[in-house]
Amino acid sequence: MVLSAQDPSSASGRHDAIVIGGGLVGAAIACGLAEQGLDTLLLDEGDVAHRASRGNFGLIWVQSKGLGAPHYQRWSRRSAAEWPALAAALTARTGLDTALEQPGGLHLCLSEEEFAARAARMERMRAEAGNFGFEYRMLSRAEVAEKLPGIGPAVAGASWTPYDGHAGALTLLRALHAAFRDLGGTYRPNAAVAGLDAAPHDFRVTAGGATMRAPRLVLAAGLGNAVLAPMVGLAAPVRPERGQILVTERTQRILPMPTVNVRQTAEGSLLIGESKEDAGFDSTTQIPSVMRDMAKRAVLGMPWIAELNIVRAWSALRVMSADGLPIYDQSERFPGAFTANCHSGVTLAAAHARMLAPMIVAGALAPELLPFSADRFGDVRTAA
Repeated sequence: MVLSAQDPSSASGRHDAIVIGGGLVGAAIACGLAEQGLDTLLLDEGDVAHRASRGNFGLIWVQSKGLGAPHYQRWSRRSAAEWPALAAALTARTGLDTALEQPGGLHLCLSEEEFAARAARMERMRAEAGNFGFEYRMLSRAEVAEKLPGIGPAVAGASWTPYDGHAGALTLLRALHAAFRDLGGTYRPNAAVAGLDAAPHDFRVTAGGATMRAPRLVLAAGLGNAVLAPMVGLAAPVRPERGQILVTERTQRILPMPTVNVRQTAEGSLLIGESKEDAGFDSTTQIPSVMRDMAKRAVLGMPWIAELNIVRAWSALRVMSADGLPIYDQSERFPGAFTANCHSGVTLAAAHARMLAPMIVAGALAPELLPFSADRFGDVRTAA
């Protein structure tokens, strides 16, 4: 995928906002800022960066998020609810179809023990949701078979929520960039940050041989935020978590809805994923071990998958905090500076474009985002 850019000279000088990071998180925020009328510059390090967005599985997933953290469940739910409006706006502006489908989603349980543990988890999430509510159903094996043809004998049941769905991650990224440029935003690729000077409501960023200035700065550089955040009096204690994906040949449309580890793309391929590995910054694939286990669980759930050929595989590094929740912060020492860190770039794309961006325009995060501050990890803020 090639993203065109304006003349580099147009990126020099002053802007209303600078967003560092051209992946799903940064592009969604930048698009939202431009839609709010801000002259926004989007700086993208390029293919030397760890491209989590290009390895995204593409789920819009709510049911597994927020155990013990109802604020995360609410944020994910609100984003899922905003997704249809985001998809429609992107298509209207760019002509690109993000292939959004939200029929709900299934988490298959491959034993009675798994089913019991899943039921307990889901009920706890409903209790924690309080007045906000959390709709789910635990489905028997027979009920799962009605929703998902061809399940295997190992399937004991599943959890289902109506909020879940999926979309094309690469098309979403392309559409966000195209919409951003159509809104008058300036996109600059191959622009790794070489310098960052901060003062309250005055940020100067040197990248790609030019120096740019703006009263608002958003750090959305994924794993790179760990280095950038202290420069504006913040902290981004994030680490890499490797995830791998298997891709099958295209086949007729079989899956009516996604599961947590298998989904069918609009083109017909099946994506098989959900690995979680502590491998540092190693993004290579390990087919004999992890991918074998991924394929085994997929086939136990739906044996017909074994008849499909695997045509490719990839891996990517998620941006993970210690508790797995996003980190959103604003700088007290340098007002106007914000960070956004998460591993759910597709699920939260609508929240970033339609809810977080207006907060940044207003100059302060809403109270609902305060629990996501890095302060929850203790005294981690570092002065610039």
